[in-house]
Amino acid sequence: MAEVTNPPSRPLGRSVFVTGANGYLGSAVCRAFVRAGWRTYGLVRRPESASALAIEEIVPIVGSIAHNATFLEDLYKHTKTIDVIVSCTEQIPFGTHYQALIGLLRKLAETSNRNGVRPLVLISSGVKDYAVTGVHGSPGLAPLTEDSPLDGMDLVQERATSCLDIFNHTDLFDGVVLRPTPLFGYGGSYYGVTLELAAAAAGSPERILRIPADFNVILHGCHVDDCAEAYLSLAEHPARDAVSGQSFNVSGYRYETLGDLAEAITSEYDLQGVVPISKDEDAVPGSEILFGVSQWVDSTKIRQLTGWSDKRMLMTENLHAYRVAYEDAAKRGDEGVQRIKERVELIFAPVRK
Repeated sequence: MAEVTNPPSRPLGRSVFVTGANGYLGSAVCRAFVRAGWRTYGLVRRPESASALAIEEIVPIVGSIAHNATFLEDLYKHTKTIDVIVSCTEQIPFGTHYQALIGLLRKLAETSNRNGVRPLVLISSGVKDYAVTGVHGSPGLAPLTEDSPLDGMDLVQERATSCLDIFNHTDLFDGVVLRPTPLFGYGGSYYGVTLELAAAAAGSPERILRIPADFNVILHGCHVDDCAEAYLSLAEHPARDAVSGQSFNVSGYRYETLGDLAEAITSEYDLQGVVPISKDEDAVPGSEILFGVSQWVDSTKIRQLTGWSDKRMLMTENLHAYRVAYEDAAKRGDEGVQRIKERVELIFAPVRK
């Protein structure tokens, strides 16, 4: 009879610290790292948000990103070393927020360095840093790449330039910038605004949704869980030199168009139709920003380097499931749903003036 021996013990798991851990992207990133066996610490601003993290086996750290942040000592009670730091927070004005964030990152990295670990920092921006592309079918249509100019809409110009400062701190850590496309799934997506508008149209006498945009506008999205796996793929890449100092786009395997979405919405909500109108007609204020920004985004770089690929169905391919998930989240008072509504109100307030 063969001798039975215990298998060798596995090494202690690596550690990750995620800011905005109860946010839409941040919570998905935390879950991805937990599933992959990482010891995961999540920063939340309010104590009442901590239990939601603990349930997911994420160690909650309560505090906020500020020049006088006091939560570091709470984190250090658990660990003095952080292998990967993921920033999933942003605030308007962006510049002030990033200044405070960089100060925090340096403090975390200094402590880790003293204890023998040089962190990798993954900072989140977005593809709105880039300008628009042509619409589907337009001559010379080409995707946005990591080499495309950062000349997007004025609203995010400060974010686009501020996040690049992550590359100026190689004395303490290695930096990476990620630019995801608009995300969907669960409750906290900007796509939720589209679902709200569709539901309102379904409850109207004419059952028509009017959208001020060309139906050939490109909507290139990615499921939030797939996006989170992209962060993990960079964190676990064996060659740090191939990752550090780089920017990566994260997008679905193909784009959809506003026409595709309109067709799916018409069927899902049993509408008479989705009708394109001019910006001068009676449209929801600011909806041209939601529906009128055409961006085809190439993510070949991260796919080829890490082997990452998106697995979840596109928005139009699984709209019913995404609708049900969003509506259930809204009924439960999901923080992500409310946060997006508040952010949309902030963004669109100048549009209404």
